[in-house]
Amino acid sequence: MTAPLPPPSDLAGHSPAAPVADAPDAPDTPATGLTADQVQQQVAAGHTNAVESGSSRTVWEIVKANVFTRFNAILGALFVLILATGSIADGLFGVILVVNSLIGIVQEYLAKRKLDKLALLNAPTARVIRDGNLSEIPVADVVLGDLIELRTGDQVPADGVLRSGDGLELDESNLTGESDAVPKSPGDKLMSGTAVVAGSGRFVAAAVGQDAYANKIAEQARKFTRVRSEIQESVNKLLKWITWVIVLALPLQIISQIRVVGDQGWRQVVIRSTGGLVGLVPEGLVLLTSVAFLLAAVKLTRQQVLVQELPAVEGLARVDVVCLDKTGTLTVGDIVFEDVNPVDGFADSDYRQALGALADDENANGTLKAVQHAIAAPQGWHRVSSVPFNSARKWSCADFGGNGTWLLGAPDVLLPSDSPLRQRVSELARTGRRVLLLATTTEQVNGPQLPSSLEPAALVTLTEQIRPDAAETLAYFHEQGVQIKVISGDNPQTVAAIARSVGLTVDKPVDARTISDDPAELVEIARTTTVFGRVSPEQKRALVLALQSQGRVVAMTGDGVNDALALKDADIGVAMGNGAQATKTVAQLVLLDGKFSHLPSVLAEGRRVIGNVERVANLFLAKNVMSLVAIVTAALFVLPFPFLPRHLTLVSAITIGIPAFFLALGPNKRRYVPGFLKRVLRFSIPAGLIAGLAVVVSYLLANAHYGVPRAQFSDLCVPADKHQEILDRACWQPGTGATVALLVVFFWILIVLARPFRLWKAALIGSMIAIGVLALTLPFARTFFDFDLPSGLAVQSLLVGLGGAVLVEIAYLTAPTLRKTAHIPDPPPQHKHPSGSAPPAGSAPPSGSAPPSGSAPPPADDQVSRG
Repeated sequence: MTAPLPPPSDLAGHSPAAPVADAPDAPDTPATGLTADQVQQQVAAGHTNAVESGSSRTVWEIVKANVFTRFNAILGALFVLILATGSIADGLFGVILVVNSLIGIVQEYLAKRKLDKLALLNAPTARVIRDGNLSEIPVADVVLGDLIELRTGDQVPADGVLRSGDGLELDESNLTGESDAVPKSPGDKLMSGTAVVAGSGRFVAAAVGQDAYANKIAEQARKFTRVRSEIQESVNKLLKWITWVIVLALPLQIISQIRVVGDQGWRQVVIRSTGGLVGLVPEGLVLLTSVAFLLAAVKLTRQQVLVQELPAVEGLARVDVVCLDKTGTLTVGDIVFEDVNPVDGFADSDYRQALGALADDENANGTLKAVQHAIAAPQGWHRVSSVPFNSARKWSCADFGGNGTWLLGAPDVLLPSDSPLRQRVSELARTGRRVLLLATTTEQVNGPQLPSSLEPAALVTLTEQIRPDAAETLAYFHEQGVQIKVISGDNPQTVAAIARSVGLTVDKPVDARTISDDPAELVEIARTTTVFGRVSPEQKRALVLALQSQGRVVAMTGDGVNDALALKDADIGVAMGNGAQATKTVAQLVLLDGKFSHLPSVLAEGRRVIGNVERVANLFLAKNVMSLVAIVTAALFVLPFPFLPRHLTLVSAITIGIPAFFLALGPNKRRYVPGFLKRVLRFSIPAGLIAGLAVVVSYLLANAHYGVPRAQFSDLCVPADKHQEILDRACWQPGTGATVALLVVFFWILIVLARPFRLWKAALIGSMIAIGVLALTLPFARTFFDFDLPSGLAVQSLLVGLGGAVLVEIAYLTAPTLRKTAHIPDPPPQHKHPSGSAPPAGSAPPSGSAPPSGSAPPPADDQVSRG
């Protein structure tokens, strides 16, 4: 699926894109289209519209991303060196490295299969004429020379030349930066990636696949439309910093260990140096971040939500304003014809026949389709010419020769300002009905210019069914501190009536035609208004940009081609599955069954990913800081590095790796609060410093009271060759004491980050502690890990570790931001919602506007106000 090149993304202005290239000359395809044999010939020649999608990585790319990384390269090189020393047990981290890579590959491959399958089932389609028959095929199956039919809402799938058209107008803003619809006539060039906003037509594909203009700029387009991910940006920044730390620590560690244990042979230098460097590598952080995003996307597919960009899962959790289009979001989207009320002087047969004739249109929109179901097309009415409806002008017209010229559109556009009918229109609109005016004219209609003299004939009323879950879903967003804006092309009174019926507080709806072009005024109106009516597609985009200029994170939902511009510029675009193809193409999320009530589930998944990755990042970074402290201290005090690689592998596995995997995928309903990286550093650096201090103190105490004398170390603790065993088990005691102290501190860090506690978390941590105890007490485990723990050393190391745990708790208690944002208790059970979660019974109705800054009530104990 090719993302279009975005339009301006700033409020003040934008330089238009480069001129659009000409489409090549079209093949001379007959009106009956290509034959089956001709299609096969084009497929065999490779002239198809298939392009490699950027939304999913190939299997080889998955393998490369999980295997060929800078940290894997560092760990791989260290693993080879450890193997050369013959100390196989110290190469255990290499096994973990392989397992991590395999988990990442398998998880991403399985997720890729599921997401690709769903994307294929919902792939864009095109209507082509082949062998004289009209059929609908995947866009990828279009071939060079195909005769393609276009209708309102379609995205042009290939470059070509228009063969025939009926009022065809294209939105080319993604190519030129100009937002005005461009009328097209036979012989005009059409460019792929543009969208049909009015009319219909047929054109011949002259350039397909990689030769099509939209695909040539696809990479540039994707750069513009990529969703911003605070998590990925923060993790990437952390990895960059850690890389530089490793670069600086590598020579320091090697030189210091040569000075300390160089007399014991190169094997001891390699083993001790590797112990410190392994601790600096966050081997599972990238894996768990990627897996969290992937599994969230897969989980959402089961709820009929297609995630077209993985960071969008996180993005919706950051949203604090949701802009809704009324039709298809608050309402089901199926418009029902209610009645037609004549204006004095018109006979029933006249206006009913005219209405039926206008509705008899193969390119009918939802309104005309509703009329089709109620009023049959009259006999003898034939279109001479027509002007199709589009969202900007809000009316359509057809010339029926001797039966006159008739228009159907918005009364406030077609009626003069002093018309007495306006009062009647307002009364009907306030009841939530959609009101259209049927009018006639004796003037010749040429193009989109509205005739100056119109004679009203009848008022047409239509109704829309409000979604049964709309009020509950909006109440959920209100409870979560998310502002709602209803932005619609309908009459403001109609939109306001429907908004009130679903619980929104609406003071006064704004008619967008009265909004000036002054950016400052637009920003203020966007901030204070809940309901907007008569909004053009360009104004929808401008309102989104105005909200973003205030620092708001904006989601936009919609289903029509008139929503595409706003969806493209919003932080998160959400399209309905039954919406226009052009809209679904630019959206990051597609609600396949069109149910707005799925958005709370997406919000919950985003919050789960953000909260859990923050926990995981704290664990990994604390370990990195601890290792750096141990490396620097060993260098300053001329000490052997306290740990063997196998010791840190054990600590990493049971206090970080395994728990982090479960914590990253567990439930987490914490609200999003900005400052991911700052909070991670605020806790993990002090916690890592405390852990490093505990390690150093424990190691020095153990060296002073246990172990073997320094003068005898080379004789008793260094084997003559790699096959000889160490003569005295006391050689292991200082490292064992440091490991016990580190385990105690890191288990407490894990306990702090796992709050609030649930039974499964207690069972997880309890099982990890049990594994640690067994590793220190079982004879074969003690031998494997080179542990020796006399009771006195055990007590001493536990006390040091407990002292470190107390300091970690103090660091947590003195970090109010961390406490308020990272450890919010889960909401009580009554907040359940059919789509995932929802407001409790009796909660306050949703308000369209958030309270002004400084006037919000204090948050409840289990909630946190939005930052």
